Amino acid sequence: MNLKIAYIGGGSMNWARVFMSDLALEPSLSGEIRLYDIDMEAAKRNEVIGNRISSERKTKRFSQGGKWHYTTAGSLHEALAGADFVIISILPGTFEHMRSDVHLPERLYIYQPVGDTVGPGGTIRALRTIPHYVRFAEAIRAYAPDAWVINYTNPMSLCVRTLYHVFPQIKAFGCCHEVFGTLELLASMMEKETGIRPSRKDIKINVTGLNHFTWFTEASAHETDLMTIFSRFAQTHFDSGFPNDDSSLPDVCFSCTNKVKFDLFRKYGLIPSAGDRHLAEFMPGDIYLRDPKTIKSWGFYLTSVDWRVKDREQKIEFTKRLVSGEQMPVIKPSGEEGILLIKALCGLTNVTSNVNLPNSAGQIADLPEDTVVETNAVFSQNKVLPVKTGTVPDSIRELLIPHVMNQSKVMSAALNCDREAVYSAFEREPLISGKISSTKLQALADDMIKNTIDELPGGWK
Repeated sequence: MNLKIAYIGGGSMNWARVFMSDLALEPSLSGEIRLYDIDMEAAKRNEVIGNRISSERKTKRFSQGGKWHYTTAGSLHEALAGADFVIISILPGTFEHMRSDVHLPERLYIYQPVGDTVGPGGTIRALRTIPHYVRFAEAIRAYAPDAWVINYTNPMSLCVRTLYHVFPQIKAFGCCHEVFGTLELLASMMEKETGIRPSRKDIKINVTGLNHFTWFTEASAHETDLMTIFSRFAQTHFDSGFPNDDSSLPDVCFSCTNKVKFDLFRKYGLIPSAGDRHLAEFMPGDIYLRDPKTIKSWGFYLTSVDWRVKDREQKIEFTKRLVSGEQMPVIKPSGEEGILLIKALCGLTNVTSNVNLPNSAGQIADLPEDTVVETNAVFSQNKVLPVKTGTVPDSIRELLIPHVMNQSKVMSAALNCDREAVYSAFEREPLISGKISSTKLQALADDMIKNTIDELPGGWK
């Protein structure tokens, strides 16, 4: 099947490369990829790399892969015109902006392992991101109104919500791989307990919640109830933890020992299905994020922006070697499901996967319909049908509601350049947990806004 795909954020050294590799390995799809990025040179480098990857599929090993032609688009119009699919993965702002998001709150002893979804960091990142998504939605409405739009950017919920706010008829959804990590944990757990390791697709789950704060209300594989096994497993491994891999954890990494998951399961009876670094940020700050010593005791780490900067430098050097031909691209399956969802929407298969969509179909019965929630959905030819998960237990709903309310509050703040709404969002954050005075929180918000003011609309000035 021949497709036209627009990639917004086409200079990406992360998601774009994953996407290129997965496309090269898929025999049923081919076509044109138009790369758009405000850093056009980065997009041009990916054009070279993408075409090299596509050429590699001609080798014996990849002879069954799809043939793709990559070009760099000079404008959103050029990228989007006639597109069948739109992929969005951008970094809103720079790592210096992120440094303020993540680390400035530490002056008030507010610690954020990620800082891109909730908490002060997620709020300020949203202020930078939402104006871009207003522009993207307007351009999609003008140039590719029938395209399917897949978002990978964080804060996921607010990105997807903005697309629908601007263009209600848009066909958009957000993809996140955090659930996949928990599925791998369940597979490892079942193997350890029963000697049988199910594949990811063999594990049947009911997903409910918000992006990065999702929960399994049901989980089974090969007629085995994994909820029951998880209950025993969480109790057995609570003190020691159970890493997703057997390697020792470095000082700064994305891994965890799953002790936060185990603790939340013991308290609430459902399986939290995101990484511990994300889960901790949704909870009151005096539980998992009180101080660095407490964080370490829970078996996860604060990912510093300094580490991210060094990682970017390594990726830049790797990119140079790819562009020059000194090094060949790595072509291997990523485990992401974006290409599988595209195939389903093209009518080549049917797939059920966890995605982020407005709650307009009542996926979670007791949450507002304009809230972007994460649940399963069934993908088939030109159709996405959200799966209704039912109501969530009252104890889980109490955890979700502050974040549901802040989703609306932060959206309003970004669209209206409303500083008071930012103050209100900060004070409502469970991570801050009512332990800091309004005066100090407002001063923090003002300083964080000041540090990102060059990326905000004129109304903030």
